[in-house]
Amino acid sequence: MTPVFVRLKLSLLRNGLRQSSGRTAAYITSVAVTLLLAAGQFLGLVLLRGTDHAGTLVVLLSAVFALGWAVMPLFFPSGDETLDPTRLVMLPLRPRPLIGALLVASLVGFGPLFTLCLLAGSAVATAYGAAAVIVAVIAVPLVLLVCVALARAVATANVRLLSSRRGRDLAVLSGLVVAVGVQVVNFGVQRLGVSGGLAELEPVAKVVRWLPPASAIGAVESASEGAYGRAVLQLLLTAAALAVLLYAWQRSLVKLMTAPDGSTAGAAEPARKESASGLGRLLPEGRTGTVMQRSLRYVWRDPKTKAAWVTSLAVGLIVPLFNALQGNGTLYVATFAAGMLGIQMYNQFGQDTSAFWMVAQTISTTRDAHLELRARAAALLVITLPYSALVTTLTAAVLGRWHALPEGLGLSFAVLGAMLATGAVASARFPYSIPQGSVKNVAPGQAGLAWISVIGGMVSAALLCAPLIVLTVWLHLSGAGGWSWLLLPVGAAYGAVLTAVGLRLAAPQVARRLPEILAAVSKG
Repeated sequence: MTPVFVRLKLSLLRNGLRQSSGRTAAYITSVAVTLLLAAGQFLGLVLLRGTDHAGTLVVLLSAVFALGWAVMPLFFPSGDETLDPTRLVMLPLRPRPLIGALLVASLVGFGPLFTLCLLAGSAVATAYGAAAVIVAVIAVPLVLLVCVALARAVATANVRLLSSRRGRDLAVLSGLVVAVGVQVVNFGVQRLGVSGGLAELEPVAKVVRWLPPASAIGAVESASEGAYGRAVLQLLLTAAALAVLLYAWQRSLVKLMTAPDGSTAGAAEPARKESASGLGRLLPEGRTGTVMQRSLRYVWRDPKTKAAWVTSLAVGLIVPLFNALQGNGTLYVATFAAGMLGIQMYNQFGQDTSAFWMVAQTISTTRDAHLELRARAAALLVITLPYSALVTTLTAAVLGRWHALPEGLGLSFAVLGAMLATGAVASARFPYSIPQGSVKNVAPGQAGLAWISVIGGMVSAALLCAPLIVLTVWLHLSGAGGWSWLLLPVGAAYGAVLTAVGLRLAAPQVARRLPEILAAVSKG
């Protein structure tokens, strides 16, 4: 079964890349960037060999990466195109060999390759002697298997949560947990990079050395020190963790493939009348109000859309406040909230999935496309504009820099406008499918396209904000800081202009490429 699953996964990737030359170019670019980063991190870890606290660094780094494997595949597109187990429900497959086949198929991808380079570099940095080399040969693949099994077990356990309408409220809570988990990973990596801070982390590393899967990397250092009994025990801890994860994964898979799905249990309930006094009365009439209401309902009702919004809202608040509370933040970090929320503008049509064909029937001219995009942007602004202002105000309050609040708001509004502009263009140029009934956020073969869309758009947004950044720097360096309040109206106007221009540029592309967009977003 295992070779069949591996060939099937490779076929899915290959067939996905054959759909367009743009998708192939995006995938090849993402592969090149991943390989370059993997080679760089491997070389960097190898150069740490013989330095003080190298063992502390690699143990903590492996723990941070394991945590990342656990929380990031849930709500973020990834390069791991592991087969969706829900598609195998009708096949006569036994759970145990299915787990092995899925595990091996999960190792095919650039996410596992990136992790393998990190683990191999960690082993080289701490292995001294033949015994340590033997332990490293066992530890590296063992840790990689634990990371992949952890990601798949968590993902399988959350398939119903993310696809069930009954589980949408629990998805919000799960989104909050994931958002906090991502920030733990983020600040853990930042902490590892603090110059001279590794000595302070030594007590933490002593504990983490006994927590799988980092215990296997710690076993390499133990073998180098001649503590062979301790090394064997640390390896056994990681092996036991792998066995527990595989068992939990198998249990979740059996339940997923045999238990009835209650997501449609409420389908027979009588329809409720929509209140005419609700949100609909506050929105404009005509197409604009209809599109805005539909977009806002997606945010509230669709589990994946809601999870993405909750994650962005939580992360956008946590990052600026954490930095401010630690005493090393600036008010400019508050623009991170606008950037996180602006990402929701990307892949607007992919969020509709196969239902986009109904929207496509209403778009026949550039004007129709412009009205559609403008209404979707307006729906985002209903949430993002006040939220960005709130996060910026809270950050200013924590830092005690009320005098800098106007320029912080101006920069946030400019960033938000740039993200909306580039998001509209990216939605027209790089649409991709979001599979329903699956834990995956990107259809097979489209992960590179998704990353290029978001990362390229964010880089473009940063370049678009360069004039306002230059103006901010000039005001402070020239001694005209008292005029920094002008950045609020200038930033708001600049963001509005960017949004308007981005929508104007994207509308003709949507009208012209409508069949391609429909084919791309309907893939899943």
